[in-house]
Amino acid sequence: MHLIQFVDQDGKRGVGATEIGVTRRVAGVSTVYELALEAADSGKSLADVVAAHGHGEEIDRAALLAEGRLLAPIDHPDAAHLHVTGTGLTHLGSASTRDAMHKSNQQAEEAPLTDSMKMFRMGLEGGKPAPGQTGVQPEWFYKGNGNIVAGPGQPIPSPAFAEDAGEEPEIAGIYVIGKDGTPCRVGFALGNEFSDHVTERVNYLYLAHSKLRYCSFGPELRVGELPRNVSGMSRILRDGEVVWEKPFLSGEDNMSHTIANLEYHHFKYELFRQPGEVHVHMFGTATLSFADGVRTEPGDVFEIVEEQFGLPLRNSVSWDAPEEVTVRQL
Repeated sequence: MHLIQFVDQDGKRGVGATEIGVTRRVAGVSTVYELALEAADSGKSLADVVAAHGHGEEIDRAALLAEGRLLAPIDHPDAAHLHVTGTGLTHLGSASTRDAMHKSNQQAEEAPLTDSMKMFRMGLEGGKPAPGQTGVQPEWFYKGNGNIVAGPGQPIPSPAFAEDAGEEPEIAGIYVIGKDGTPCRVGFALGNEFSDHVTERVNYLYLAHSKLRYCSFGPELRVGELPRNVSGMSRILRDGEVVWEKPFLSGEDNMSHTIANLEYHHFKYELFRQPGEVHVHMFGTATLSFADGVRTEPGDVFEIVEEQFGLPLRNSVSWDAPEEVTVRQL
């Protein structure tokens, strides 16, 4: 089952559920957040909760996307209570670009093995522990809250001070925290973990700065386990023409960590187990246009496609105007 959020022709929000290729409106709810909390707090599965609500009219989700009426597949009534985070160096092959990026600023004889490569090797050796055991913790970063989420089809803005505006095609895990503090996985979605790779390349300690950017995920939320093999395509279109495209891989068959290990090392912090909050956690990628020398321009369109996740995730890129930031003494 896949879930979407949309705005209908009367300007009201709704939820759609897709099964066997047919999308119908879910009765009695206006947000996926409502459904997820109901499932989390009742102990029922999300599928059972949706079935209990019943279905209304059939919906053309492709038309909704074309008309700009699809929303991110989950949000929170208070955007400050939706947390966007992520992990890096989690995919087989993901270390090569990062290693080259950071090694370019060092003499090989001084640093034959970068910190990025060390972290990647740690994941290879300890990122897939046996059931009941704890694996090595991954690289982790904070990206922002619900205010930095661009909806499907909406522009992803890049701040004027950014050095780069590059896509990162990956899978996002979607979670709500139940009233008893239990993290509950709602499902997975395509994600564009938009980042500033030029800033990161200056020094790996700038990774935190490079991640404080907008992102996008969706349009559909896939309920259930993540397929072991995710194989999609990431591309950039300029004036309607493809200027770059490359396959991207995810799923545990293509990762150096298990999803369970990544989830444990995020939710082991009590800070991230506050009842009612939403978490969108990006699991990383090994595919970047930046690695192929591509520099995006305003108006370029990112397109991320993987048929197991339904509709493609498309967003253009824009650049914000410079703004003056001052601190006022109270």
